[in-house]
Amino acid sequence: MCKAFSTTLKVSKRGLLTAEPLGWNNIERFLKLGLCNTKEQKGCFSISSMREFPILPQKAFEIVTQSRLKVKGLIAKNLEVERPKMAPHLLAELVLTFFTGLCMEQYGKSSRTDLVRKVDNLMKAIRGM
Repeated sequence: MCKAFSTTLKVSKRGLLTAEPLGWNNIERFLKLGLCNTKEQKGCFSISSMREFPILPQKAFEIVTQSRLKVKGLIAKNLEVERPKMAPHLLAELVLTFFTGLCMEQYGKSSRTDLVRKVDNLMKAIRGM
């Protein structure tokens, strides 16, 4: 199972979005370290589950949805302290959507270097938003 899946419990446990001081560094660490990309496993269990929602039980949908809402809230808290020009909850949606895309790319042949480069580029862009 991808370390990013179980969500707030694991994200909080790993301190990716809860480390003090809150801010940009936590978001960047979440995007870079929340990814799973090993020989044994590609992608993220949560994202895999999202792709299968039409055939999964409603409870699976609820678990993943609630988890993503909590992660989005943690991202927004980190953004609030940075006082971005864009509303923190909207920017948090953007970050979480980007993270979802990164997880999907792991199913292909994107290297860890490529994924980190994309995170670096996103961080440059959103720091001005």
